[in-house]
Amino acid sequence: MPRPVRIKDQQTELRLFERRALGAAVLMLLALGCVIARLVWLQVVRYDYFADLSQGNRIKIEPIPPNRGLILDRNGLPLATNAPSYQLELTREQVIDIDATLAGLAALGLLDNADIPSLKKDIRSRRAFDAVPVKLQLSDEELARFAARQHQYPGVEIRPRLTRHYPLGVSSVHAIGYVGAISEEDKKSLDMSAYAGTTLTGKSGVERAYEKELHGRAGYQQLLVNAQGRSVERIGTETAHLERREAIAGNDLFLTIDQHVQQAAEEALRGQRASAVAIDPSNGDVIAFVSTPAFDPNLFARGLSRREYLALTEDLNRPMYDRALRGVYPPGSTIKPLMALAGLEYGVITPTQSLFCRGQYRMPGVSRPWRDWKPGGHGSVDMRKAIATSCDVYFYDLANLMGIDRIHDYLAQFGLGKPTGIDIAGERGGILPSTQWKRQAFTRKEAQTWYPGETISVGIGQGYMSVTPLQLAHFTATIAARGRRFQPRMVRAIRDVESDQIREILPIALPPVTNSNPDAWDVAIGGMYDVANAPHGTARAAAAGTAYRIAGKSGTAQVFTVAAHERMRKADELAEHLRDHALFVAFAPVEAPKLAVAVIIENAPGGGSAYAAPIARRILDVYLLTPEQLAEQDAKRKPAPAPRPAAAARSTTE
Repeated sequence: MPRPVRIKDQQTELRLFERRALGAAVLMLLALGCVIARLVWLQVVRYDYFADLSQGNRIKIEPIPPNRGLILDRNGLPLATNAPSYQLELTREQVIDIDATLAGLAALGLLDNADIPSLKKDIRSRRAFDAVPVKLQLSDEELARFAARQHQYPGVEIRPRLTRHYPLGVSSVHAIGYVGAISEEDKKSLDMSAYAGTTLTGKSGVERAYEKELHGRAGYQQLLVNAQGRSVERIGTETAHLERREAIAGNDLFLTIDQHVQQAAEEALRGQRASAVAIDPSNGDVIAFVSTPAFDPNLFARGLSRREYLALTEDLNRPMYDRALRGVYPPGSTIKPLMALAGLEYGVITPTQSLFCRGQYRMPGVSRPWRDWKPGGHGSVDMRKAIATSCDVYFYDLANLMGIDRIHDYLAQFGLGKPTGIDIAGERGGILPSTQWKRQAFTRKEAQTWYPGETISVGIGQGYMSVTPLQLAHFTATIAARGRRFQPRMVRAIRDVESDQIREILPIALPPVTNSNPDAWDVAIGGMYDVANAPHGTARAAAAGTAYRIAGKSGTAQVFTVAAHERMRKADELAEHLRDHALFVAFAPVEAPKLAVAVIIENAPGGGSAYAAPIARRILDVYLLTPEQLAEQDAKRKPAPAPRPAAAARSTTE
């Protein structure tokens, strides 16, 4: 009988099961150990780290922007302050539909549709949890209009802020500058971590140049928030310990500007494209810095719409263009005292050496004549009388005797041809021509040659030569100080907001002008004194009756060239933009100068003595006279006649 076969081995299966069960148990224990180890790691070892993270889910950090430092004039008058306002801010992570939200705000009249694309770009460039201002300085009406519908715009809130305010509006704007919204370009140069909660930064003038001093340091406060991100006082029964670090305001600046003088100059130049700069010769302080027309910087502080911005930038009178700092003009006859000093320094002429002026100058070997501004000529003139009467023929001959390179080398000592170094940005240097300059300025070989006739034009401040109003005032101050030079400055002191200490900024002396003969200054200054005081002086009418002694020089700069065979046309025969510029430089008192002034009026109806000199006189009066003396002089002064459309042309006056 066959032996039975065991189909199932229960013992083997049992041992296999036990081994598998044991393996599974070991794996489960290992997994449980890993879980326990991880829990220990997370809740014990890394407790502090994850406690901070969890705290961050319920505590929101809100930046506290610092108050911007004040800007005051030299006497403490506020020029730039801070004023409370409300602005509209949008937080991207809390907004469901940005396009619909911005369109809705535009429909409420809070935004301009033309500004929406740039706003969207700005919003998307920020972090999702950052509040981005979309409307600065809400009016009371706008505030009420949005508050009534705020529930329709989640993620958009009204925030109280301090914003920049310029109490005097357009006055001094080109000196102070203005603040505007932080742009993408600004972000490249600013430490944005220091600008948390700040929406504005300096764009021009002192506001830009002294941004680090004015900005201050941002603070922060911790806010307890719920799951929806809303600020609450407590969560459950727990009250969190919240920290707060106060912001530190920016430092205050004291300018060199005397606002009383500044406003007098602005009033005198109102309605004209013009500039005036006044400098203290003893230290370089800029007392007045005027460019007209101007603009209201408060527009930028509250936020300009695209339409408003284009209206400013496309205005043909260019109110945003700083003529005092960036405008370049031929200096005209105002350069003649410097030419006289150069001639004396090089020994090509003596003060008493006379020249007979017949109204034309002919250079040896050249057929074309150069005309004097006075058709009949000035007769016999020496150096002092040539300055006083502004005799072109005398200075044509003097320039020809010196040559362009010697003219360049001497005038460069006065700072012409390069920026003065004033402590605000954007200054242009003008042109002080020379043979080397022309080789570098032109690419065509034939255009690089310097011709003697070009030297003749430079002799009376025409041709390639150009200066800024600031440079005119600077070299006039140098003449007044008999060669001593100081770097022009706009800020004279800084008040530290933490210590309340005022730190004076010392004047910066520049290399002086060297003259081998100190008496040369007497000749040049004497000629300028005669301009304002002698019977034959071109500006004697403007300086009549002063309580102090003025030295000055008038000038008229041609806008376009008149050929030798052409008749000199009067102002009423020219389009307004082709009329000559009127210039006048002056300093006073002559014996101890306290102020040097330069005035330029673009496309004036007449010459510098008729149109620019009275304005320079007004600036000097306001600065040098007491209020009682000024009132007495104003009472005596006859009302000025209305400007004649073509009162004078360069052919009849300087």
